[in-house]
Amino acid sequence: MAKAKKQISKVLVANRGEIACRIFKTCREMGLQTVAVYSEADQNAPFVKMADQSVCIGAAPASESYLVIEKILAAAKETGANAIHPGYGFLSERSAFCKAVEDAGLAFIGPKAPAIDAMGDKVSAREWATKAKVPVVPGTSTPLKAVSEVEGLAKEFGFPVLLKAAAGGGGKGMRVVKEVSEIKEAFNLAKSEAAQSFGDDRLYLEKYITNPRHVEAQIIRDEHGQGFFLFERECSLQRRHQKVIEEAPCSYLKQEVRDKIAKASLSLADAIDYRGVGTIEFLVDDNQEFYFLEMNTRLQVEHCVTEEILGLDLVRLQLLVAMGQKLPGDLSKRQPQGHAIECRIYAEDPENNFMPSPGLLKILTPPTGPGIRHDSGVEQGSVVSIYYDPMIAKLIAFGPDREAARVRLLQALEAYHLSGVKNNISFLMQLLKDPVYIEEKMNTQYIDKNPQIIKREDHSELPLEVLLGVVALSESDKVKQNSSSPNSVQKSSQNSPWWQQGQVQS
Repeated sequence: MAKAKKQISKVLVANRGEIACRIFKTCREMGLQTVAVYSEADQNAPFVKMADQSVCIGAAPASESYLVIEKILAAAKETGANAIHPGYGFLSERSAFCKAVEDAGLAFIGPKAPAIDAMGDKVSAREWATKAKVPVVPGTSTPLKAVSEVEGLAKEFGFPVLLKAAAGGGGKGMRVVKEVSEIKEAFNLAKSEAAQSFGDDRLYLEKYITNPRHVEAQIIRDEHGQGFFLFERECSLQRRHQKVIEEAPCSYLKQEVRDKIAKASLSLADAIDYRGVGTIEFLVDDNQEFYFLEMNTRLQVEHCVTEEILGLDLVRLQLLVAMGQKLPGDLSKRQPQGHAIECRIYAEDPENNFMPSPGLLKILTPPTGPGIRHDSGVEQGSVVSIYYDPMIAKLIAFGPDREAARVRLLQALEAYHLSGVKNNISFLMQLLKDPVYIEEKMNTQYIDKNPQIIKREDHSELPLEVLLGVVALSESDKVKQNSSSPNSVQKSSQNSPWWQQGQVQS
């Protein structure tokens, strides 16, 4: 018996900034109405203006707005939204939110609560991976009860070992232990940090993989049991377990290893009856043996590079799954075309331990050109708030091969006009020019072990005459756009040198 399709006509995005803009764009293309929820700090943000309707849900702190389930559901009821997209971060991987949305009679654009629960706890995720015959790093399957256990397990697996928060993510509650003398302090620190970050101090232990690469598999699965592997992303360039540069595909991966990763990923998705877009992350050693790390039951920040190489809109596919539709079978035949690299531009100070740099974006003129994509939730004149993640934008470059994409991204960063806040643009440029990155010899520890990469080449303040020129040009463009036809933006862009070289890729 065919499963009934679910009617979705108005989507509320329970998130903010860049990801809200990204989802609204696809909804508009699909003819769906949109609702933004926003805090008092975001009342003038671009994503609020972009939505068909908007509702203020509280004060600036996320704990008083974006993390309050009752306020989000009330906004959906007030506006008549019949579906909620969680974006990423905030409530996106909270099974309680998914359940509350469905209990309210709304469609949750993501997996079911049991799948979120299965993968949301690190110990549970390992158990499910083992059942699905997915390789896992040797380690414990139950939480540690006392610091005394660590010494015995370290002797069994061999140093170094890794302590990880059971409910963790983003490097929180994580400590590498290299010798017996470090065990007690590492255990207490990891336990304390886990409790503060997640309200859950349980830890588990696993063998620490030396020189690991971080490779993640993009999958999608519908409620009809169809699952597809949408290739992998290379995410090894990290700072303290936070991704800095991501790319697709992973060009050094052997095809036989790629096939095994695909099979393992879909096996795990089947085991938990996964619905929608998801990402399964693996550590890969020097011999290209791979081990399950975790599953993110949501859209990833770096989904853009997968979209670029496959010509897909992953948000559109999420919506189709949420509507109960069967995914197109030709997804299994998609092959990567070219290469895409993404970097995250942040308002932060690399020379001061990457501390956030909130403030007014006096100048924000992103680069354009063939193969350049700029996903952002701010604009010139926006304020980077102290209350939220200080990401300004994701800058993506697509090219016929990895080197072409690398050069294109580097040139785009050089052309990025940004003033008013300290930022990491120069740091990103140093990474892209680093021989280790160019030769694909990096691993997840490379940045942390090579602090010399973080050297000052100020990109935050341009000469006064340049800034005045950019402002004048920007104001001139605004006047032209406001006084001419709806097509004036495109015509103005076509006068630029980029358009003379080739059409801008969105």
